[in-house]
Amino acid sequence: MAIELVDYVKQLGFTHVEFLPIMEHPFFGSWGYQLTGYFAPTSRFGTPEEFMELVDAFHKEDIGVILDWVPSHFPGDVHGLYKFDGTHLYEHADPRKGFHPDWSSYIYNYGRPEVRSFLISNALFWLERYHIDGLRVDAVASMLYLDYSRKAGEWIPNEYGGNENIEAINFLKEFNEVVYGGFPDTITIAEESTAWPGVSKPTYLGGLGFGQKWMMGWMHDTLHYFQKDSVHRKYHQNDITFSMMYVFTENFMLPLSHDEVVHGKGSLLGRMPGDEWRKFANLRLLFSYMYTHPGTKLVFMGGEFGQSAEWNHDGSLDWHLTQHDFHRGVQTLFKALNALYKSEPSLYQFPFDQRGFEWVDYADRENSVMIFMRKSENPAASLIVVCNFTPEARAHYRIGVPFRGTWTEIFNSDNSAYAGSGVINQGLLYTSPVKYHGKDYSVSLTLPPLGISILKLHEEMAEFEIE
Repeated sequence: MAIELVDYVKQLGFTHVEFLPIMEHPFFGSWGYQLTGYFAPTSRFGTPEEFMELVDAFHKEDIGVILDWVPSHFPGDVHGLYKFDGTHLYEHADPRKGFHPDWSSYIYNYGRPEVRSFLISNALFWLERYHIDGLRVDAVASMLYLDYSRKAGEWIPNEYGGNENIEAINFLKEFNEVVYGGFPDTITIAEESTAWPGVSKPTYLGGLGFGQKWMMGWMHDTLHYFQKDSVHRKYHQNDITFSMMYVFTENFMLPLSHDEVVHGKGSLLGRMPGDEWRKFANLRLLFSYMYTHPGTKLVFMGGEFGQSAEWNHDGSLDWHLTQHDFHRGVQTLFKALNALYKSEPSLYQFPFDQRGFEWVDYADRENSVMIFMRKSENPAASLIVVCNFTPEARAHYRIGVPFRGTWTEIFNSDNSAYAGSGVINQGLLYTSPVKYHGKDYSVSLTLPPLGISILKLHEEMAEFEIE
């Protein structure tokens, strides 16, 4: 089974896998987030040696392994850390500081050196012993704020009268400094859902020191937009463009995680509007837009083939769906997107830097069209991404381009290979001296329905100047 998993991830072209917490935990329904055995992989899936073999198998295929790590809370099971020696050794005695009302769990006393040492030693254990490539830290927001999910009178301000948990802040900084100091090639990722500044900035600049931060705002706005019927999207263009206002303030990761397909939310496919064809076209559009947006990407299992049911931790994914054209088309789309992402420097060279992005047009609300460029150090390698968020194919749609020459379509989410309708731009697109979108040249193309078209300059026939 482990080898099959590695082969599957390899075939789809993913570069990393992220596991929900695999540390031992008493209640399977917690998905591992209420853990008690910090130094033990859960026996539900095999032995520690078998987990090592799995990690090694991924590494042999150049696939990194990231683990969810939970220093934000722990359960009150008698065999766990709660009242470990009969006293509140790991947690605060006062429930206003030591108890999570949302999860009915307990909070570490981050002010105690021995508690910080225990947690950081545990993080290093997984990196040293199991050769893990990264740690995604769960529920960072709940650690940063003393009043997280609490009403007035249910929390104790810090020594300055504020709601910041100074002890937790210092712990997170120390954690990142120690991890990156010992393992500079690893990565730490924060699930942090607020506007806390500098989450992914170095500690010497006043940040928390994480390598990346989940872009929760992008996730919420994007799913909110995609759930709307296309006829209404022109009134909500700002929902899909707003992320570009702050995307470079942190090293963002775009998450479509397990949290978006549980607790009655349904699957991503089920949240797309329209009939079956439109649902799948919207899903292909969503993933294609995600891959071309600045930042790194995270997709939860099942999304890569259009799982139609909400995730159930007690059951398997609906693998039989890949026998059907639409689902297999989404799977094929992911293979193409991963291959494109690896082959085009403009998609990965500046993921967190303004140099890697430029608007072409974000104001065509009437047609629900959005156009932007992804850029690398080589101007000739720039990509133009044209998004059509309506089911109407638009012929002779003119867009501005930065260079004179010939452009080609290198990707189209409506390609029949992905079970799309096949509205693609074949052949070469020649520039015209007609100025458009503030550019000296332009090309005319057909926009696929509920689709994305990506254009690239045909270098052999390009004419441009580099200043």
